[in-house]
Amino acid sequence: MTLRDLPRGRRGAAAIGLPLVGVLALAGCAGGSNAEAEYADGGTFVYAIGTDIGSLDPHLGATSAAFAASKFTYDPLVNMDSEGDLSSGLADEWAVDGTTVTFTLRDDVTCSDGSEFTATTAKGNIEFIADPANASPFLGAFVPVGVTAEADDAAGTLTLTLATPAPFVVEGLAQVGMVCDAGLADRSLLVEGADGTGPYTVAEVASNDHYSYDVREGYDWGPDGATTAEPGTPAVVELRVVPNETTAANLLLSGDVNAALVIGPDAERLTGKEAFDNQAITGEAWFNQADGRATADVAVRTALAQALDLDELANVITSGTGTRATQLAVAAPAACVGGDLTSALPESGAEDAAASLEAAGWTKSGDGWEKDGAPLAITFIHDSALGTGGAAAAELAVAAWTDLGVQVEASTMPTDEVSGVMFGGGDWDVIWEPLNVNTPDQLLGFLTGAGPADGGVNFASIANADYEAAANEAMALVGTDSCDTWFEAEQALVSNVDVLPFASSVLTVFGSGAEFEGTDSIEPTSIRLLQ
Repeated sequence: MTLRDLPRGRRGAAAIGLPLVGVLALAGCAGGSNAEAEYADGGTFVYAIGTDIGSLDPHLGATSAAFAASKFTYDPLVNMDSEGDLSSGLADEWAVDGTTVTFTLRDDVTCSDGSEFTATTAKGNIEFIADPANASPFLGAFVPVGVTAEADDAAGTLTLTLATPAPFVVEGLAQVGMVCDAGLADRSLLVEGADGTGPYTVAEVASNDHYSYDVREGYDWGPDGATTAEPGTPAVVELRVVPNETTAANLLLSGDVNAALVIGPDAERLTGKEAFDNQAITGEAWFNQADGRATADVAVRTALAQALDLDELANVITSGTGTRATQLAVAAPAACVGGDLTSALPESGAEDAAASLEAAGWTKSGDGWEKDGAPLAITFIHDSALGTGGAAAAELAVAAWTDLGVQVEASTMPTDEVSGVMFGGGDWDVIWEPLNVNTPDQLLGFLTGAGPADGGVNFASIANADYEAAANEAMALVGTDSCDTWFEAEQALVSNVDVLPFASSVLTVFGSGAEFEGTDSIEPTSIRLLQ
């Protein structure tokens, strides 16, 4: 899940929680130097995505695919580059004074239907996300809980009042695409269409096959003043759903697609076509702590973690290209660096795992375990978007748990189905679904508070007092001054085995026949088709 994937409404998805945010200032040369590039005008740029987008509503979906799509049709209040530097978006000025955040909007921005984007329009976006009844996954991630908004259309200002300090509030808002008035009034328009200020408009939707976009003429308010009038700007962009990485690699090599994220062994065939890359959590286990679930028992969670060889899993899930994960928020531009949550992990090994179960009252029964007359059985789901490495790592995990004596019902699902299970109260105990963000506070809503049934996004029903105390302390600090405290909070999560990040790797988007920039997804105004 790019929060890779978070819920769509109550279903949703973080796409493979691969990186969700940021714009990498690195030209994608598609296998050659762009110093003397000759651009092709009026063509079609094809971007292979690994999972279907579903609803195009930009406030109700946070999968990697949904983020990639929303960038073509919506703009944020501010833009952020790979170094974390902010630049103008819909707003050309902004200021943070304690719990007051003020944006001064540009006066030359128009929506795709020709209407004006106003401060009142921006206010409507914030209020929609801030209302828990709307179940936006952005609440608590990119938009602080309890925020209120006021608009002054005459002055062109949007003023936000925060309930509590938020160290990275503007950086979070840089991830939120702004909907125009017609879409705010009737969100059904946004399911298979768009009503935004972005550089493209939705032309055609064929679910599970492709999504097509037409370029907007006259657009000139992109990052750093980017426009759609530059030579090589495609007239049409197609997001083509290609779930199989081998197929995506073949299409790149044949020139039938211009860009694709390939994270498995097929990447070796694409050497020389690297466009840009980004750090991401690629292996992350979540444990369902809802009443009645086996994994509500900390001893069970601990034993499941201890039974795994995490170094081996990290190597397998990343096809030998990754490392062990050391912190939760790694997507560029990562606000905090240098964490080491591995030190909080319990001692590992099959004997340690068995000892954890015995100490908690579980007893051996034949080849398995039981407690209060019930066997130790879990439902394990992993995302098919994790590719062949993910499937192989999942097999290793199932084998380790089976050897321990745990009954395992395992299945693989595409991202949108995994998210439906996570955020729809589905049947699961362990899910492998990485959520990727660039600031630690963006995960707060997923780790505390209400679950989806009560309007929140704490899908695993986590209640960790030590994490909450440290997180509350961190939220009162400014910017990177909060990082050490966030790292303490993350260690509290891992020591209680509430979440188990075990693999991190550099993910590469490859290109063919085009230049472009990005991180987890492509910056639309950077695309240049080559002759």
